[in-house]
Amino acid sequence: MTGRPDVTVVIAVYNTMPYLTECLDSLVAQSIGLDRLQIVAVDDGSTDGGGAELDRYARAHPRTFTVIHQPNSGGPAAPSNRGLASADGRYVYFMGSDDRLGPEALARLVACADEHGSDIVVGRMTGAGGRYVHQALFTENARDVGLNDSALPFTLSNAKLFRRELVDRHGLSFPEDMPVGSDQPFTIEACVRARRISVLADYTYYYAVKRRDAGNITYRAGHLARLRCTARIMRHAAGLIPPGPERDSLLHRHFTWELAKLLQADFAALDGPDRAEVCAGIAELADAYLTEAVSARLPARRRAALALARCGAVGGLLALIEDEERHGPVFELAGDRAFLRRPGFRDPALGLPDREYELLGESVLPALAAGTELLAADWEQHGDDLALTIAVRVPLTGDTSSAVVRLTPGPLPEEPGRILPPGSGPPPAAGAFVRTERDGGTVVRAVIPVEARTADLAVCLQVRIAGRLHEIPVRARGAPMPLARRWRMTDPYRAAVRIGAGDRPVLRTAPLCPPYEPRLSRVRRELAALLPHRARRT
Repeated sequence: MTGRPDVTVVIAVYNTMPYLTECLDSLVAQSIGLDRLQIVAVDDGSTDGGGAELDRYARAHPRTFTVIHQPNSGGPAAPSNRGLASADGRYVYFMGSDDRLGPEALARLVACADEHGSDIVVGRMTGAGGRYVHQALFTENARDVGLNDSALPFTLSNAKLFRRELVDRHGLSFPEDMPVGSDQPFTIEACVRARRISVLADYTYYYAVKRRDAGNITYRAGHLARLRCTARIMRHAAGLIPPGPERDSLLHRHFTWELAKLLQADFAALDGPDRAEVCAGIAELADAYLTEAVSARLPARRRAALALARCGAVGGLLALIEDEERHGPVFELAGDRAFLRRPGFRDPALGLPDREYELLGESVLPALAAGTELLAADWEQHGDDLALTIAVRVPLTGDTSSAVVRLTPGPLPEEPGRILPPGSGPPPAAGAFVRTERDGGTVVRAVIPVEARTADLAVCLQVRIAGRLHEIPVRARGAPMPLARRWRMTDPYRAAVRIGAGDRPVLRTAPLCPPYEPRLSRVRRELAALLPHRARRT
């Protein structure tokens, strides 16, 4: 290598074979060219041959690779700091040794930083092997984003391009006493100090790989280690950002992600003292940073779990987790307000405010669609009048007077439902409705007149929740469908209910008219001609 490289890639390596080979291959294949690239790989005491693999690449590319071997430090922070100290590039980029880059990643990132004077450039990341990567930040290219006006708080890994001058000016480094999450304090402070942060969403820059052995450090860490590291991150952030919208936007991420993940199904597997310690730690952080603005942005389920942990209600929290594992959510309607009915809701022994379980603008369409099902369907016929009688269970209780079943011209969209715009509601639903609260939900029984016309009509439920009109396609889930029915003596029609795409019942009506009648007459004539002939043979 001659002169200063444009970018240094720093890799902390510990027991990531064979993923390490794919990572290194993606680096030497970068379109930026090896003469503009420096790779500093720190072997943190690998025992799987990773150190020898690094040496092999260094021998093949001696002017590009710098390999450092050291005893195991217990986490990625120490090797990342040591790699940073050896970095010579104008920019520095950190990546996991089990991940890989798109071929044009570094060239595009450096070009963007040079063109816009960006201190940080975030390229679109995607998960590989089943690893989840938050995508909200990557909807479009953005020249300048901040912690308060974008989804940047949900993309805080250090897999970004950082201007080296920014890192040096503020003495940024990784806290070496944090076994997990040590990249977040570095990234958060860099974002706070940066003059410009740009986002590139037009290319896949980074593939974050979930190893088949789930050996990524984030998956190995226990509840208490993650709690302590999250507390460090939140306090570090609070020391950089004064109270207000920017701090709320950042810490909202930690309440809705890191802390909420501590209160999922695996919480039940902890022993009693560890459960109590997790709840006490969450309570301390909630007392310090869970403002009204942050709370209002949380989904009701997470707000409820945090409230139970905050008051030390371990039994209620275990009941909430068990209830969630066994059943879908049930919502209670009260006028223009709606609540999540979960353990702890209106429990006099706990005395939690209803607001902790209230739906505050969040979408309930997926949960509502998952819990709405057809129980039974049949016909009710009186002379020339035909009606479809139908029973639909919906996971709602309380004031369900707005819940009706409608026949809607289909097909309905594949999405779980939709919210109708204000003032654009449909005409009043036809039919008679009886609503009965049962089994943690409400059964809506409807008698819906069937019109004589050629049409396919999808069965849907409409209900007003928290002031907004929801339309949910009903799913049949194996319920028996009634036999096709012919009705109307003159100008006869046929009606049938069939299961369409997505397990959705569809009513089909059509006239019984030519070509059906001529065909029937022809069959009758042929039978009449055939029967006398058979009689003569007999």
